[in-house]
Parts: sequence; structure tokens; C-alpha cells
Amino acid sequence: MKRIVILGAAESGAGAAVLAKKEGFDVFVSDMSTIKDKYKKMLDDHGIEWEEGHHTEEMILNADEVIKSPGIPATAPMIQKITAKGIHIISEIEFAGRYTDSKMICITGSNGKTTTTSLIYHIFKEAGYDVGLAGNIGNSLALQVAEDPHEYYIIELSSFQLDNMYDFRADIAILLNITPDHLDRYDNCMQNYVDAKMRIIQNQTEKDAFIYWNDDPIIKRELEKYDIKAIQYPFSELKENGSIGYIEEGEYTIETPVPFNMEQEEMSLTGKHNIYNSLAAGIASDISGIKKEIIRKSLGDFPGVEHRLEKVATIKGVHYVNDSKATNVDACWYALESMKTKVILIIGGKDKGNDYTAIEELVRKKCSGIVYLGADNSKLHGFFDRLGIPVRDTHSMKECVNACYEMAKTGETVLLSPCCASFDLFKNMEDRGEQFKSLVRAL
Repeated sequence: MKRIVILGAAESGAGAAVLAKKEGFDVFVSDMSTIKDKYKKMLDDHGIEWEEGHHTEEMILNADEVIKSPGIPATAPMIQKITAKGIHIISEIEFAGRYTDSKMICITGSNGKTTTTSLIYHIFKEAGYDVGLAGNIGNSLALQVAEDPHEYYIIELSSFQLDNMYDFRADIAILLNITPDHLDRYDNCMQNYVDAKMRIIQNQTEKDAFIYWNDDPIIKRELEKYDIKAIQYPFSELKENGSIGYIEEGEYTIETPVPFNMEQEEMSLTGKHNIYNSLAAGIASDISGIKKEIIRKSLGDFPGVEHRLEKVATIKGVHYVNDSKATNVDACWYALESMKTKVILIIGGKDKGNDYTAIEELVRKKCSGIVYLGADNSKLHGFFDRLGIPVRDTHSMKECVNACYEMAKTGETVLLSPCCASFDLFKNMEDRGEQFKSLVRAL
């Protein structure tokens, strides 16, 4: 009996363990942190051995294969020991893909992944397709393959997940954009991060589809290096460069495979970044045979994604918007670009090698104040203080919301769009967003 060891027992790890057990492997799960009760119960219910708070080497280094949580870096001591022994390390998505013939619609990019993934899922559900949501959102792909299989899966893929995927193939691959992010995990080398993103197209055949943003300079450069077998469906803001999806004179247009158009103002998502997300989602749905009237209705009634430009409340004429998912500079740029009022910008957290130059012009133009929110705000002071915009230094969400309340004037918008990871002060991006919403609503 082959032995599979799983490192990390959150959503992806626990799901992978259940699938491995079902497929007849000898399974062991190890997590350096405390495992949540719901995942302990899942493992116990399936008779899977697990440990928490440490790694027992002799129980791990005898594996035939290791499934690694995407959050564990290659530099972790146990990963280095596994690699030194020549044990193959894969992701949960790679493992799950071995046990299903379902259609895989896979989405990656530095920004817009969650919105695009959720929008495609919304359209497929409205069309009555048998569809599952997986990857960075929804239940783990492995758990669904094991216990709740679907004909289609809409999968959000991070660069960390793509790093450990080798034979997996996307029937429809979507690459939204590539901008600097997670460089701390890639030796501060942009090309390493780019190479990870480009893995979305590996193993694609002539029967598959590749949807990508035609205006992205990095994607354009990288495509020249690859022999792409899949049918290409480029999209852009305007009709140019062979794009089959674009906006022209306020009209959302897809030329192929089935021509489709609708008025841009009828779409529920607003802002330039959401044009791209909506084009990618519409093209994927069109390729998948979904009727035009369903695509049109779904693009018009999609409710949006929590923590992504989420309207929280309007208090004393001040609008509060939660964009906690903006964990890199480019995401913050899109958020600021979409703002129609003056902004009090909340920024800060765990810096990932950020260069804030990209948002400097928008900050000068749109921001009437900046509130720093982080354990260490020295880099933010070093960059933004010189702009002459009022700033406040805070180290908790309560301090931050109070500072915004004092600074904001009627008609302005308080925008939480931090540019940074959340792990210095919060459990995760969701915790940061939830604390913001709760404190704003209590004002």
C-alpha cells in the first residue's frame, strides 16, 4: 500500500486526506499549527491518523508522495528534508485531478481571481450546470471529487498552488494579469513568480481554451516563449490586437465562439478592473455553451464578492468600503481608480516587497487622507508622508476606524484597500475585513 503524507490540515489538506483514504492509500496528516475542530472531526470520521503542533520526521520521511498545503514555503525545514530525500511533493489540486474526468475551468492572475471565479460559478449555476467551486474558495477540490462530484469545477488557483502542479490540465485556462505579488516567496525575483503563473497553460491540448488579458505587457512577453496548443481567446479594454472580447462605445462584446453583446451599464460590476473580470467570465461561459440570455442575466445580477470593493455603510454622509482582498499594490490601484469621491485610504500590513510608486499619482489625485494600519508602518511613512496629504498612524482596527471617522468629511469614501498581507495584526484577510465592517457598523 502506497503511503501519502499530507502537510497542513486545513481545507485543502483535510480534503486531500479524505480522497487519499478513499483511493486506498496509507494516509498520515501532520500540521505544525493547531488543527481546527471541524477538520479533526473529518479526519477522525474517516479513520485518518493525524498530529498537530509538530512534525514527526519518521512518520513523514517514509512517504511515497507528499501533498503540501500551498501556504507552506519551499524553505520550510521539513520541506527541505522531504526534497533532499527525493520524495515527490504535489498540491491538493494536482492529486484531485488524477481521480476525475470533469471539466476544469481554472482561473489565475495577480488580481481579480476571486471575483472572476465567483462570477463564472454564478453563471454556470444560473444555467443549471452541475458545477463545483474549488481552489482558493469553496470546498476543496479533493473533498468534492471524493464525496460530492460535479461535471464542472470552477477553480481559483494561486501561484503557490500552481507551483506543485505537474500533470493537471485545465480544459479552460484563464490568466487575468501578472503584476508583482508574493515576491517574498519567490526570492524577490519577478520572473520566478511569472513562471509560476504561466503554469496555468501547461499540458493544454488543441481541444482546450486559453483566455487571457491581451493588454498585459508581461503576458504578451511571456506568450512568445511558449508553444501554445490551446485555442486562444484574448480580451482587452478596447477592440484591438486580435482580441475577441472588448468594450466598444459602452457595449460589452464577445465575438466568438457565439457572438454576444450587452450594454456595459447593465452589468452589475463596475470599475475598469471588473470589465476584464466580466469579459473573462463571459468568454468562458460562451465557450462552455451557455445561452446568451443566461450570460446576460447573470452579468446583470451578480452580487459581487465579500471583501472586494464591498459597500459596508454610509454614516454621516461618509461611505465605507471594504476591499480587504486588495493584498497587493495593483489591486489597490484598481480600487482607487474606481472611486468617484475623495478618499481616506487605509493602507498597510505585512509588506511583500511592495513598490508603492504605481499608486502615487492616484493617491495624490484622489486621497484627502491616509491611515496607516500595521505593526510596523515605517516604510509607509517613508513613501507617503512626503506627498503632503494628512496621515494617521494606527496599530489596530479600532484605532484605524476611529481615525477615519475623525478625518473623513461628508461625501468622501473611507476605503480599506491595504496593499499588504494581513498577518501582522490579523488572522487573515477575512478577519481584517470582518473587523473593519463590525467596527464601522458600530459607529
